[in-house]
Amino acid sequence: MAYFYETHLHTSQASACGASRGRDYVKRYQDLGFSGLFVTDHFFRGNCAIDRNLPWRKWVDQFCKGYEDAKEEGIRLGFDVFFGWEETFDGDDYLIYGLDKDWLIRHPEARSWSRKEQYDIVREAGGCVIQAHPFRQRHYIHCIYLSPGCVDGVEAANGGNEQANDALAWIYANKLKLPVIAGTDIHNADNVEEGKVMGVYLNKKITDIGEFVNAVLNKELGPIKIPTGRCDVKGNENVLLPVDIRDKKDRSTGKDLWDYLGI
Repeated sequence: MAYFYETHLHTSQASACGASRGRDYVKRYQDLGFSGLFVTDHFFRGNCAIDRNLPWRKWVDQFCKGYEDAKEEGIRLGFDVFFGWEETFDGDDYLIYGLDKDWLIRHPEARSWSRKEQYDIVREAGGCVIQAHPFRQRHYIHCIYLSPGCVDGVEAANGGNEQANDALAWIYANKLKLPVIAGTDIHNADNVEEGKVMGVYLNKKITDIGEFVNAVLNKELGPIKIPTGRCDVKGNENVLLPVDIRDKKDRSTGKDLWDYLGI
């Protein structure tokens, strides 16, 4: 039996772009046969809804409201809800899994980490880092940053992406031999519909987020659930932005994207 999880979800309590409360998602995902979901609201440098002038503990308390709201509803309905977040650097985003609210309260320096610091500290604490939608192209993104030494996996399919972006992410992950996830990157519970949602299958039901982290790190994730052909290369995978491919210490290498990917 396979178990199905949403890995990328935003709430109105903590993400400025969120349209629905955490609790509004739970029954909808449960009715579609999901086993659980991960709340991954935008963190301090991303599109966060929380006043950055608040004292750190109060900021974290507010940031966790969407997750706690979903968790409470999940307990009521017998549906698993897990905590994560999505941090932004220079338009590039990373999903963090495996740490909790108490850990965040103890680490106010998380607000100013570099990519390398984020990766090293999260891993040391028992979490994992997955680059979200690495080839997304938007007006607010000025460069695509690929820092393979600072991630444990790649979001190869994202519900907010163009199909061509996901095709490149799939090639990138396979080149690096990194595990892949899919996530809807959902912001509105009204969009929880069959054919619109994405996720990852696991071969066992998880009861603790550490089990998900272990599945990522040990490359034991199941297949991803995506629309047919979502990650297929079709020859129109144009990249209109500069691409900065970085080394294990997160330093620019100057490598050409197409040579790097071998396509």
